Amino acid sequence: MKLVVGLAGASGSIYAARFLKALSEVEGETYITASPASLRIFSEEYETNVKTTEDILSFVEEKWMVKPKHKFHVRNFFDIGSDIASGSNVWDAMVVVPCSMKTVASMSAGLTENLIERTADVTLKERRRLIVVPRETPYNRIHLRNLLNLDEAGAIILPASPGFYQMPKTLDDLGDFIAGRIFNLLGLSQTLFPKWEG
Repeated sequence: MKLVVGLAGASGSIYAARFLKALSEVEGETYITASPASLRIFSEEYETNVKTTEDILSFVEEKWMVKPKHKFHVRNFFDIGSDIASGSNVWDAMVVVPCSMKTVASMSAGLTENLIERTADVTLKERRRLIVVPRETPYNRIHLRNLLNLDEAGAIILPASPGFYQMPKTLDDLGDFIAGRIFNLLGLSQTLFPKWEG
């Protein structure tokens, strides 16, 4: 599977980190870009000092001692002329995790001022799968309208609202729940949390 992953500037770096960890452990190819705000928030939430998207990938690899099977291609957040800015290139799905309400608003309005927004626009126009993981609470009416617009345009909205039936013991377990749900929506098998057996 070939993916695009965007990290937008919302709290919830754990969701991106645990998704990238899980993705690293499966074969495939991903184009990844991170906003400056996401880099700052990742640094604050993990008490580290990441400056680039490459730093995030290195952090994930070192923190959880991952030996990546996955190939990551880093793309510049500001480069709206990047290869993934065009529908002539093909990928299976795009995931924005976590997704800020600013990015939700831009995607909803069809604004394409950076590479995440542009690639999301291309993903929707090419009728590919777009999974948006917003991390905000509570939602105001503007947020809800923007999320509904994205849903109506074909995106899947997966709020960063982890379940608890799997009896999580750590924060990583909560991150893994969301990562596992993303995997499910991508059609990838996952063992990050047990399925509900009734």
